[in-house]
Amino acid sequence: MKILRKSILILLGIYLYATQSIAQKRVEYDLYVKDTLVNFSGKVKQGIAVNGQIPMPTLHFTEGDTAIVRVHNLMHHETSIHWHGLLLPNEQDGVPYLTTAPIKSHGTHTFEFVLRQNGTYWYHSHTMLQEQIGMYGALVIHKPGEKPKNEEVLLLSDWSDENPHQIERSLHFATDWYMVKKNAVQSYSEAIASGKFKTKLGNEWKRMHAMDVSDVYYEKFLVNGKESEERKSYKPGEKVRLRVINGSASTYFWLTYAGGKITVLASDGMDVAPTEVDRLIVGVSEIYDVEVTVPESGKMAEFLATSEDRIGSASFWLGSGEKLPATPLPRLDYFEGMQMMNDMMTLGGKMNDMGMNMSLQQMDMNAVMYREITEPQTTDQNPAETVTLNYGMLKSPVKTTLPEGPVRTLEFELTGNMNRYVWTLDNKTISESDKILIKKGENIRIILRNNSMMRHPMHLHGHFFRVVNEMGDFSPLKNVLDIMPMETDTIEFNASEEYGDWYFHCHILYHMMAGMGRIFTYENTPPNPQIPDPRYALRKVYADDRRFYLGAEIGVESNGSDGEITLMNTRWMMQTEWRVGYNAQNGYETESHFGRLLGRNQFAFGYVGWDYRYREAGHTEESIFGQTNTKDDRSVFHLGFQYTAPWFIVADLKVDHTGYVRLQLSREDIPITKRARMFGMVNSDLEYAVGARYILTKYWSASSHYDSDMGWGIGATFTY
Repeated sequence: MKILRKSILILLGIYLYATQSIAQKRVEYDLYVKDTLVNFSGKVKQGIAVNGQIPMPTLHFTEGDTAIVRVHNLMHHETSIHWHGLLLPNEQDGVPYLTTAPIKSHGTHTFEFVLRQNGTYWYHSHTMLQEQIGMYGALVIHKPGEKPKNEEVLLLSDWSDENPHQIERSLHFATDWYMVKKNAVQSYSEAIASGKFKTKLGNEWKRMHAMDVSDVYYEKFLVNGKESEERKSYKPGEKVRLRVINGSASTYFWLTYAGGKITVLASDGMDVAPTEVDRLIVGVSEIYDVEVTVPESGKMAEFLATSEDRIGSASFWLGSGEKLPATPLPRLDYFEGMQMMNDMMTLGGKMNDMGMNMSLQQMDMNAVMYREITEPQTTDQNPAETVTLNYGMLKSPVKTTLPEGPVRTLEFELTGNMNRYVWTLDNKTISESDKILIKKGENIRIILRNNSMMRHPMHLHGHFFRVVNEMGDFSPLKNVLDIMPMETDTIEFNASEEYGDWYFHCHILYHMMAGMGRIFTYENTPPNPQIPDPRYALRKVYADDRRFYLGAEIGVESNGSDGEITLMNTRWMMQTEWRVGYNAQNGYETESHFGRLLGRNQFAFGYVGWDYRYREAGHTEESIFGQTNTKDDRSVFHLGFQYTAPWFIVADLKVDHTGYVRLQLSREDIPITKRARMFGMVNSDLEYAVGARYILTKYWSASSHYDSDMGWGIGATFTY
């Protein structure tokens, strides 16, 4: 009996030791972050490599492991790592100055946390725009005892040869250079050729710029850092799990497969009931685990990821033998999209869904632009049979109902405007809003209404939320919600963490940096040892959406130089403009404005400033208001108000300290053709100007104009 008892105790000890060893398995990685040079498009450009590669290494773990990741910053500037989708202590979350100390130049930061989940996730920098140029990587957590078989990681990304800070600056000045590059300008001549001139005029009447579904032109789209990858080891009929991560900065991808149906198995790391579709769109930062079958024919089938704007794609080939390509997605019909937006946008710039109560991606308003649906290429093609995934189809295999507890409902309207690239919740950026206080154990229900013209992938750090759909108790769990224009969606989560600040933001990089998000903070959060000076740190967080951007348009022509320099941020703007002739008769003038942009759509601008000008004149005139004209000799301070009227006509009314009143009407960037632009101006001083420019590059145009004071001129214009 004693021997039996002793044997049992020994076996129990071995079991406890073994289980403890498994639970406490330490998996360690060292990541070395370094500036580098890369060549994705035939041009050598700057990037950021980790362990000498872009994307960053794929990290593999098993649920229950203790992850220890040492990040060595070999650069001359700060960096950070955020663990997207992971449940971990707040100070390990990796948002610099909010949850975690920034990783200083030539410093090392060690992350250590226990993995409380399994599935597909990713990690990326949360510092400025580093994610755009290489700081993104995949992260796979397997279930205990699971033996990976027939699975591949597909990390999708977008690459621009342009410095991301220049991309960001350009977006705030509403440049249409990216649309020129995409051949998607929607000019007057193109509208006339398409029979859509009335649509174009209606679009501008409502003060909307040309229709676009993606803001940035990218030279390349990549899968695992390459345009194309092949896996020839898979045999005909084998099933392969593809862990698809959208690690792009701002690109949505359509996923299609030449080998047949796509079965969706998980989303954002959480299992869903297997769902068979023909295609799906994966939002920025979203993750889908899907299963595909290698064709029985033995052909090599293409899994194709196409950018939403249809300008490029990346391919992943499965199998061996003759290549079986996926059907390319055709160019978008932008004018149909423009008409749709005209119908649903009010003159005041608000969206109207016309009572359709859209939600959960179930009604894709962009479908009017999809030629593969509206213009089937073959007589036997039936677009109605194409099954496209939407959130209403996702079902959790287990109940996801929240635990008992108090329920609090928050409502947010997703707002913004494309003209100045301002993105907000309830017309407030992060820096303009207070932190949202929540209590542990509380159930938080969030109702999101997208009253903007863009999709927004809203991501919640450190928590999973239920996407409330018709599956009821089995509504799926996610940490990213792609909410389409005019949709209203509901998500809910349990405040299950103990403490800390948790970011909730749009994951389009340039929207997040513009301030589109909020911070949830737990009541009675203790001091964060990572953030020794919380006031200073919060100012650093808020500084992201308070930054000023510099823009300029400088013309040098045969009759003189006209130009304007602008410095602006989300709410404030300073402009200085000039006209300088080459002789005393043409003279010179300069005018400056400093003020605040007003209203949700910022159609209004109130300002103060000064006006200084001089030219030799042989006679005096009166303005249309009956005042003695001072356009040739003026040195005044003034108070003014600008308003952008329909058709983008800017009315500018000002009065100076002498009581002189001046009214000016102008219109810039009238799109005549893909590259030709016109402008015109007239004011109450009886001055007028008209001109045109032809876009050669992003920064240079050939230009010519006539000015009532300075005559004809021809030359070049630099636009920055």
